[in-house]
Amino acid sequence: MARQWQIPEDRERSFPLPYRVYEGKAEVRQQPLVLYLRGHAFLDQDRAVADSPAALALADAGALVVEADYSSDSGNVFPRTLECGFGALKYLVAKRKRFATARSPLLLAGDEAGGNLAASLALKARDYMRDELAGQVLLSPMIDPRMVTGSFNRADAIGMRTRWSDGWSHYLASACGYQHPYAAPCLCSRLAGVAPSLIVTSDDDPLRDETLDYAARLEAANVPVTTRILPDTCGWTGIYSGQDGEWRSQVSADISRFLKELST
Repeated sequence: MARQWQIPEDRERSFPLPYRVYEGKAEVRQQPLVLYLRGHAFLDQDRAVADSPAALALADAGALVVEADYSSDSGNVFPRTLECGFGALKYLVAKRKRFATARSPLLLAGDEAGGNLAASLALKARDYMRDELAGQVLLSPMIDPRMVTGSFNRADAIGMRTRWSDGWSHYLASACGYQHPYAAPCLCSRLAGVAPSLIVTSDDDPLRDETLDYAARLEAANVPVTTRILPDTCGWTGIYSGQDGEWRSQVSADISRFLKELST
């Protein structure tokens, strides 16, 4: 059943974006609080009606998940999108007791375009809110606007090449967008100090190569990284159209282990 969106009346005192909450059921000490950002190729601006399978996987792992609607306020254009996301992150840093506890670890998570934004916010958090972010979960982040990797050739097979191309063109409409490290984290030359990362892709994922390249660059910068490559039989690419699948239980287990590692 889809969660109801909460629309803030006073954005200076309440959560600054429309949001909804997925409550984790697993018993964990100091329940993690996750700011989740849904993927939609930086194109859709209507609030999603159905629950996000990625957010449900996070909740299944024991997290309390706050999904923020960054699209309707930002128009999906950089840097406004980043500013909206950072406002939501700052609110959770200051007011996390509203959703969880004062000691709850705070994480970012996102899939596809939301994964791009989560990675960008992790970079900005390192620069402006050091040590406030416990981790980041990047689920096939749409992270490379060049779209030239070997795996990207599979994009036509799932009908996403044009959508991703249009999405990048829309998101990076500003003249400075392409070269800004917060817009395209894969081009960032300074990754040291970013929060520990769980990064997920699959063997048949068109975004596989750029996802793994980013994971490797984080590792080279001495960032703790856990990488998960799912088999091509689990239906992972259905995430791009909001489809659930066999992958959900596997990813939820990976997230659960990642959360436990962070706590120790």
